Amino acid sequence: MPDAGDTPSESTLTVVVAGLANLAIAAAKFVAGLLTGSAAILSEAAHSLADTTTEVLLFTALRRGAKDPDDRHPFGHGKESYVWAFIAALFTFVAGAGFSVYHGIETILEGEDVGDFTVAYVVLAVSFVLEGISFIRALRQVRGEATRWRTSPFRFLRATPDTAVKAVFLEDSAALIGLGLATGGLVLTEVTGDPLWDGVASIGIGILLLIVAIALSVANVSLLVGRAVPRRLHVRLRQELAAVPTVDRVDQLLTMQLGPEDVLVAAKVDFADDATGADIEAAADAAEERLTSIYPSIRYVFLDPTRGRAGRDRPDR
Repeated sequence: MPDAGDTPSESTLTVVVAGLANLAIAAAKFVAGLLTGSAAILSEAAHSLADTTTEVLLFTALRRGAKDPDDRHPFGHGKESYVWAFIAALFTFVAGAGFSVYHGIETILEGEDVGDFTVAYVVLAVSFVLEGISFIRALRQVRGEATRWRTSPFRFLRATPDTAVKAVFLEDSAALIGLGLATGGLVLTEVTGDPLWDGVASIGIGILLLIVAIALSVANVSLLVGRAVPRRLHVRLRQELAAVPTVDRVDQLLTMQLGPEDVLVAAKVDFADDATGADIEAAADAAEERLTSIYPSIRYVFLDPTRGRAGRDRPDR
């Protein structure tokens, strides 16, 4: 099943590529928007600027979340990456979606003075190429990890705790769709002479950004609260623990994603009645070795010897 999956360097490269592409695109769109007066192009410029800022925040998330544990943070700083990723999602909502919807409504109600759309079409074409490069980079990473974990890209995106690659993939997907909406709005405005279509395209871009922002916010909140590993992996970990010599039964298994690269596993384990202290120590070492061989992101394994009480394992949420 998907884990943090992506090495920090790979996720960082994906974020950097996306950030540089969005920065260049945002500048070109702002110029084109000012020259043509198009609401959709200006909304796309705000979209790219929001994405650029998001990449900066995601880069910060990756750097801050990778800090080593210390006395005040014995389990590391992994959850801090989700804080920054959540802030990035909020920025997309406020700066990107808010501006696009407002500007689109204003255009529909008051109209707009439009100029020659040639520059806008050129900028949109170049933007599509640059966004496509960033999207292909993110898609390759997603497909590679999905293949490694023998799952589909869709399931990987749903389950992965690496919100950086998830954010880049969703934002690049939204950017390509947004470019299509902006192009459609320009064409219809030019053909009909009615700026209504340009305003509608701007609102569509805003709604698209709103959907992405909500999806990323929900994912980050879940991880901040303390999300368990996927159910399939939970079952596999339980089976591996139960197969450890001297273990009679696993009464309760709890997991929590501490960060993109860190997972905590805690279990109440019923050991064999004749197990000695040395046997239990050996079993603990064997359990950790088994679990980390399946899921390298497991950083902490805690076993609590206890009298067996069947049926106490909590279902994953």
